Amino acid sequence: MAILKAKDAAKMDAKTREEKLKELRMEFVKAHVTANKSRANTKEIKRAIARLLTFSAADAKAQKAVKQK
Repeated sequence: MAILKAKDAAKMDAKTREEKLKELRMEFVKAHVTANKSRANTKEIKRAIARLLTFSAADAKAQKAVKQK
Protein backbone atom coordinates (compact mmCIF):
# COMPACT_ATOMS: atom_id res chain seq x y z
CA MET A 1 0.00 0.00 0.00
CA ALA A 2 2.76 2.42 0.85
CA ILE A 3 4.59 2.15 -2.44
CA LEU A 4 4.16 5.46 -4.22
CA LYS A 5 6.00 6.20 -7.42
CA ALA A 6 7.22 9.71 -8.15
CA LYS A 7 5.23 9.89 -11.37
CA ASP A 8 2.06 9.00 -9.47
CA ALA A 9 2.71 11.72 -6.91
CA ALA A 10 3.34 14.22 -9.70
CA LYS A 11 -0.02 13.43 -11.32
CA MET A 12 -1.97 14.07 -8.10
CA ASP A 13 -3.62 17.39 -7.46
CA ALA A 14 -3.09 19.20 -4.15
CA LYS A 15 -6.27 17.92 -2.49
CA THR A 16 -5.59 14.30 -3.38
CA ARG A 17 -2.00 14.68 -2.24
CA GLU A 18 -3.12 16.01 1.16
CA GLU A 19 -5.59 13.13 1.60
CA LYS A 20 -2.91 10.59 0.72
CA LEU A 21 -0.50 12.28 3.12
CA LYS A 22 -2.98 12.00 6.00
CA GLU A 23 -3.62 8.37 5.14
CA LEU A 24 0.09 7.54 5.02
CA ARG A 25 0.80 9.31 8.29
CA MET A 26 -1.91 7.26 10.02
CA GLU A 27 -0.54 4.10 8.45
CA PHE A 28 2.94 5.07 9.65
CA VAL A 29 1.74 5.48 13.22
CA LYS A 30 0.10 2.07 13.10
CA ALA A 31 3.20 0.47 11.60
CA HIS A 32 5.44 2.21 14.12
CA VAL A 33 3.51 0.63 16.98
CA THR A 34 4.26 -2.79 15.56
CA ALA A 35 7.80 -1.85 14.52
CA ASN A 36 9.32 -5.20 15.47
CA LYS A 37 7.30 -6.97 12.80
CA SER A 38 7.22 -4.43 10.00
CA ARG A 39 10.49 -2.50 9.96
CA ALA A 40 10.67 -2.48 6.15
CA ASN A 41 7.09 -1.24 5.93
CA THR A 42 7.81 1.86 8.03
CA LYS A 43 10.79 2.69 5.84
CA GLU A 44 8.66 2.57 2.68
CA ILE A 45 5.94 4.68 4.29
CA LYS A 46 8.52 7.32 5.23
CA ARG A 47 9.72 7.43 1.63
CA ALA A 48 6.18 7.84 0.31
CA ILE A 49 5.51 10.68 2.77
CA ALA A 50 8.74 12.37 1.72
CA ARG A 51 7.79 12.10 -1.96
CA LEU A 52 4.41 13.70 -1.33
CA LEU A 53 5.92 16.52 0.71
CA THR A 54 8.55 17.13 -1.96
CA PHE A 55 5.98 17.47 -4.73
CA SER A 56 3.76 19.65 -2.53
CA ALA A 57 6.66 22.00 -1.86
CA ALA A 58 7.58 22.11 -5.54
CA ASP A 59 3.99 22.98 -6.50
CA ALA A 60 3.83 25.71 -3.86
CA LYS A 61 7.10 27.16 -5.12
CA ALA A 62 5.87 27.09 -8.73
CA GLN A 63 2.59 28.81 -7.80
CA LYS A 64 4.49 31.48 -5.89
CA ALA A 65 6.70 32.14 -8.91
CA VAL A 66 3.66 32.48 -11.18
CA LYS A 67 2.00 34.96 -8.80
CA GLN A 68 5.13 37.13 -8.72
CA LYS A 69 5.23 37.52 -12.51
